[in-house]
Amino acid sequence: MIRIHNIKIPLDYSQKTLVAAAAKKLSVAPAQILSCEIAKKSVDARKKNDVCFVVSLDTQLKNAAEEKRIASRLNPSIGGIVTPYAPPKAEKLCAAPSVRPVVIGFGPAGLFAALTLAQAGACPIILERGQDVDTRTRNVHAYWENGKRAFNPRSNVQFGEGGAGTFSDGKLNTGTKDPRGEHILRTFVRFGAPHEILINAKPHIGTDKLVHVVKSMREEIIRLGGEVHFGARMTNLIRKNDAVSAVVYEDDQGEHELPANHVILAIGHSARDTFTMLHESRFSLEQKPFSIGARIEHPQQLINRAQYGDFAAHPALGAADYKLALHLESGRSVYTFCMCPGGSVVASASEPDSVVTNGMSCFARDLQNANSALLVGVEPADFGSDHPLAGMFLQREIEQKAFAMGGCTGHAPAQLAGDLIARRASTALGSVVPSYRPGIVLCDLSALFPGFIIDSMREALPLLGRKLRGFDHPDAVLTAPETRSSSPVRIPRGADFMSVDLLGLYPCGEGAGYAGGITSAAVDGVRCAEAVLSALAE
Repeated sequence: MIRIHNIKIPLDYSQKTLVAAAAKKLSVAPAQILSCEIAKKSVDARKKNDVCFVVSLDTQLKNAAEEKRIASRLNPSIGGIVTPYAPPKAEKLCAAPSVRPVVIGFGPAGLFAALTLAQAGACPIILERGQDVDTRTRNVHAYWENGKRAFNPRSNVQFGEGGAGTFSDGKLNTGTKDPRGEHILRTFVRFGAPHEILINAKPHIGTDKLVHVVKSMREEIIRLGGEVHFGARMTNLIRKNDAVSAVVYEDDQGEHELPANHVILAIGHSARDTFTMLHESRFSLEQKPFSIGARIEHPQQLINRAQYGDFAAHPALGAADYKLALHLESGRSVYTFCMCPGGSVVASASEPDSVVTNGMSCFARDLQNANSALLVGVEPADFGSDHPLAGMFLQREIEQKAFAMGGCTGHAPAQLAGDLIARRASTALGSVVPSYRPGIVLCDLSALFPGFIIDSMREALPLLGRKLRGFDHPDAVLTAPETRSSSPVRIPRGADFMSVDLLGLYPCGEGAGYAGGITSAAVDGVRCAEAVLSALAE
């Protein structure tokens, strides 16, 4: 089978269209083609009067010898023989170890680490401080409806089965070139994700489907001999001769000590009490750059029109997305992150008396608003201290201030883009109806953010409006704060993925500072699990 790249096809394509395009590219008659399927697909909207798809086609000829001959003469930029998918190889254990590996955290990194270990016969034990995805969903929706009085610090958008990504858009595109990325996508499909994620250039699952996928993966881990303990929060690591010997955790029954020689620490970017415990236990922690800003919300139709022009309503396109970035003369970077087409802005706090925002979309992406994080880069020099957790302290300060500005109810402070640019407080909404629940309080966000953040956002909005028409629309709503785009802390590890401080401890994923997003975190989970299996096989 030959994969042919960079084929432009109309939005209203048919199977006949695909065959004709493949035949033309290969200089053969359409009748010679046995099969032709789309392998990859993206939208080309550079010309607003000619929006189309760009695809890669997997094509098989009726004559195998002719197919081989044509493939051998193709320029690699045009295409070549399809390389069969080969999943990553990991050690297979003859028997489960007497001291089973432990995975702390059950977000994407922990989930894939645990699955990899289970498939190899290691029978991992997973400790997740939050709740299972069904309980967690009920807790989260109660918080969104009722605000502070329904907040659960042990089961929320940040903590629980599937991690923070469970209540997001479920975006799976990543900058990582690791070949395990395809393995992550194929695994998601195996456990119930839509097949389209293997084809679309910007794959996403959607929170409504992701909750079922992670539950199915957990059931497979248990079937293979793993254990999953929810409501189990790690409180300490016991060491012996510079190596980990046990994990201490607490649940509703009290405190427990679990023997462990190999521990994957996939705690996520919001486990602040764990970061504090590690610091007090004299683990090496490093400050790490991250970003702070707000969720900006527009009508989805405005974004569709800006991206697709007269094709905006075409049913083959769906809700348009965007990704914007610029560097200001001040040296600050301002960019959009985690764009959620046809989605909503959601309350995402993990600590009492705090407000945190995030974005979420279901698979259909069919709500009236689009939103994304509008973020300003924050460097360690901005933290105001050389304390390893100074970035975390800055996050917390802003989140608690936002809670107070929202009336101490869980409502979020918000401002219209036009008012922010004009340096005045917002007093009334315009054409955009904000989606954040339990609600917003209009204000002046300059009272919330440090000066360099609000000034950078103010300067960037009109400039980004030149990149995407309407982005700086005066009625666009900025709901704040977005503080959890990435971890403000890195837990150093060596080339063997092991902690520089403790043998047998494997810092992993976003919380440890080695990933950014679902796919890269999952890839890091697989890599750490492979390292554990190699150590167990010695």
